[in-house]
Amino acid sequence: MAKVYIALQDNDDSRYIVEAIVEDNPGVTVNHQPAMIRIENEGSLCIKRETVEEKIGRDWDVQELHLNMITLGGNVDEDEDQFCIRWNV
Repeated sequence: MAKVYIALQDNDDSRYIVEAIVEDNPGVTVNHQPAMIRIENEGSLCIKRETVEEKIGRDWDVQELHLNMITLGGNVDEDEDQFCIRWNV
């Protein structure tokens, strides 16, 4: 199975998003690089609105992810509650 990944700008909002990703996706690899955080996982990775809202302490629209995203690898399945990246969707 291939790895999927997402890279986010290293800023305050992204740090909460990364916390949520780690909580909801056991086994992810988080790699902090200059000005960027890259998160990888085997097969799939989901970012759930509800978990991000708990971490960030306010309402969060999944579309806000695009403000911090640098790149991703995989097929995207997105709705108002989650943003998932998978291979073989």
